[in-house]
Amino acid sequence: MEMKRVNFVALGVVTVAVFLASSIWYSPLMFGRQFLELSGATASAHPSPLRALFELLRTFVLAFVIAQLVFRLNIADWKRAVGLGLWLWVGFPVILLTGSILWQNVPWQLAAIHSGDWLIKLILIPVGVAAWPKRATA
Repeated sequence: MEMKRVNFVALGVVTVAVFLASSIWYSPLMFGRQFLELSGATASAHPSPLRALFELLRTFVLAFVIAQLVFRLNIADWKRAVGLGLWLWVGFPVILLTGSILWQNVPWQLAAIHSGDWLIKLILIPVGVAAWPKRATA
């Protein structure tokens, strides 16, 4: 059985793409104003460079774990990768955020904003990993 290895170049590119997509999602261009209003944060609360670095690291770890799933499930096309992403989205962030709505009184609109961000992450990562060009092996 051939052992598949994570392509760290692909993982780095996917990590940065997902980090940027998430940054745009929470920016004033998309849902930044609503997020600030619903979460009670202030507009002057910009993430520090250290927090941004930690978020990039969190995104990398998420991408690495999903890449392992992609390889272990032998997903090599974008359609199956989207399917995996949708199952992960429903099984984890949707369920967790629903619990936050039910038990912590998180406004459903705030949970929906977070859920949308997670949907983007959980689609882009497996698709990016699965669709990354593979080198031919002899």
